[in-house]
Amino acid sequence: MFGKQIGIDLGTVNLIVTVRGKGVVLNEPAVVAISVTDNRILAVGNEARAMLGRTPETIEVARPMRSGVIADYVVTEAMLRYFISKVCHRFERRPEIMISVPVGVTSVESRAVRDAAIQAGARKAYLLPEPLAAALGADMPIGTPSGNMIVNIGGGASEAAVISMFGIVVSSSVRVAGNSFDQAIANYVRRKYNLMIGEHSAEELKIAIGSALPLDEPLTMEVRGRDTVAGLPRTITVTSSEVTDALAESLAAVAATVKAVLERTPPELASDIIDRGMVLSGGGAQLRNIDRYLTQETGIPCHVAEHAMLCTALGAGEALKHLPILRRSLAPF
Repeated sequence: MFGKQIGIDLGTVNLIVTVRGKGVVLNEPAVVAISVTDNRILAVGNEARAMLGRTPETIEVARPMRSGVIADYVVTEAMLRYFISKVCHRFERRPEIMISVPVGVTSVESRAVRDAAIQAGARKAYLLPEPLAAALGADMPIGTPSGNMIVNIGGGASEAAVISMFGIVVSSSVRVAGNSFDQAIANYVRRKYNLMIGEHSAEELKIAIGSALPLDEPLTMEVRGRDTVAGLPRTITVTSSEVTDALAESLAAVAATVKAVLERTPPELASDIIDRGMVLSGGGAQLRNIDRYLTQETGIPCHVAEHAMLCTALGAGEALKHLPILRRSLAPF
């Protein structure tokens, strides 16, 4: 083996790295803390995420990726360099990297990701559409001439695709996913209780008591924030049914994307999907009852993939084994 083969899920929220033969070796937030005065990078990953919303004016905490594409090239390159150096020792040969990118990225966006990976220390960098990577990571039989449907709900975008013979037949994406869910919860709490809560608190609410459908036994959770009227800190109790209400609009947008793909699916492949159902992957797929919600909306059985959050990274690593066959599906640049 000449140098390591690495798969990277370059997500909006998390950056997950797999090494061929070892599985997932790194899973950290895609967050960077930068010194405003001299543009120096102070922290990356978990350390930077701990600073979100808690820094003085001299430190800016940023997510260099938005909706799966590079928003800040220089910071993304520095972040990739940091994670690659964590996985590869200094004296090892430069690695071969497969990076997942959203379906339908432009050639300019693709080139930006590839160049950032090369500058960060990759010997070769390939780009694989996220639904294809997620389907590989979920162990779906995508090399057969049959219809396989994957719905990947990440941090910045949700993508639905029908895959056959290692290629995407029909796909669609919407920039509504985990981050939008958090924002919807924060907006709901602000409207209903006049309480401003941070991104982190909204995410905790989503994970602890969030559900796509009303629960038989409602859950509750206390959340702290700043009263918009009095301007003072206050604590309130939020129920799971309120979080369900807050998420209704965002979930409807995801369901509409899934339906749009099903409407354009060739009949032969559609019949396979009715038999097999669709698979959900990505961090957003871990929301309670989201599989039941999509089944209710589309009439097609849904299953959440095992290790849903890691599917795309595992698939990107797995794709390096199938490189000769996958070449035609790799994103152009």
